[in-house]
Amino acid sequence: MSYAIVFSSRTGNTALLAQTIRDTLPGDCLYFGTPNSKALEAETVYVGFWTDKGSCDESIAQFLKTLTNQKVFLFGTAGFGGSPEYFEQILKRVSENLGENTQLVGSYMCQGKMPITVRKRYESMLDQEPEKFQSLIDNFDQGQTHPDNNDLNKFKAIAETMWKKVNSHA
Repeated sequence: MSYAIVFSSRTGNTALLAQTIRDTLPGDCLYFGTPNSKALEAETVYVGFWTDKGSCDESIAQFLKTLTNQKVFLFGTAGFGGSPEYFEQILKRVSENLGENTQLVGSYMCQGKMPITVRKRYESMLDQEPEKFQSLIDNFDQGQTHPDNNDLNKFKAIAETMWKKVNSHA
């Protein structure tokens, strides 16, 4: 079964997940990179995104709309972590961009590190709402090690399981 890996990565977090899935899956990957029509030739498309305002960035949203009849596996990173419910909300919003007759076969999200400029912005607002912005700073600090080996190993296991499932029905 042919596959492509398409991703957008602002800070390198999603690119790390994309490379992990490329290293994990067997066979030849038809396409690996940013959104490109070459990826539309694949039967299964792994689509990675960074979280932008609670969804995927615009380049991924537009790419997802061009998919037709492919099996799709979504994966992404978000600066705010620790909440599976939050990740599910993001994945739901992202999946709303899927094109006609696509089949969502799996998904994965984990926390990712954010640029230091985000922490500096939180620090500058600490006086306004100390409790709120201290929790955002704490989340920022926790995220600096993500995606970590635990995140990558979970992702590999999910991707391998999905691969076997999709290819057993091919």
